[in-house]
Amino acid sequence: MEKFRAELRRFIADLYEGEKKVLVFGEGCTGARVMLVGEAPGEQETLQGRPFVGKAGRNLDEFLALAGIDRSQLYVTNAVKFRPTKVSAAGRTVNRPPTQEEIRLFLPWLRREIELVQPECVATLGNVPLRALAERRVAIGDVHGAFLDCGGVRVYPMYHPASVIYNPALREAYRADVLRLAQWLRANDGQGAKC
Repeated sequence: MEKFRAELRRFIADLYEGEKKVLVFGEGCTGARVMLVGEAPGEQETLQGRPFVGKAGRNLDEFLALAGIDRSQLYVTNAVKFRPTKVSAAGRTVNRPPTQEEIRLFLPWLRREIELVQPECVATLGNVPLRALAERRVAIGDVHGAFLDCGGVRVYPMYHPASVIYNPALREAYRADVLRLAQWLRANDGQGAKC
């Protein structure tokens, strides 16, 4: 994984020469049965250098704990490895969704990261990683909580944990999806997990 990170650092430094791009790499067990893939790091993730440590990350941890899933047994990463930002009307630097160009730029790196981790399942959190791996326009609302085959990768689409913060009506669907993932893990226990 260190070689992967070093190569990605060099690639981004060469591509964005003169710009400082802070990369936030995935973390967790490289033999994890489940790999969680979010959209992109936010402010807290960039400051701490870890994925899903801000408000959405705390929300994710709450749902994982509820389902009896130990985050330390997972591998957690993002489709885009740096924080996409814009300047708000108030003059503050705020998050923005990644562009299609940024998503395409990182897709080969995400696929390589999946190959290195070799998870049994990739749980996508939100539309950005789902569409990146499906390589087609698909809506999370239509496929969440069901397993999909995306080019030989078993994908389990879920809403982004931030969506539950902004839309509390999704809370029960999110809870059901996490519980279904936990049930799948228990039903398929012992299939080569290294964590």
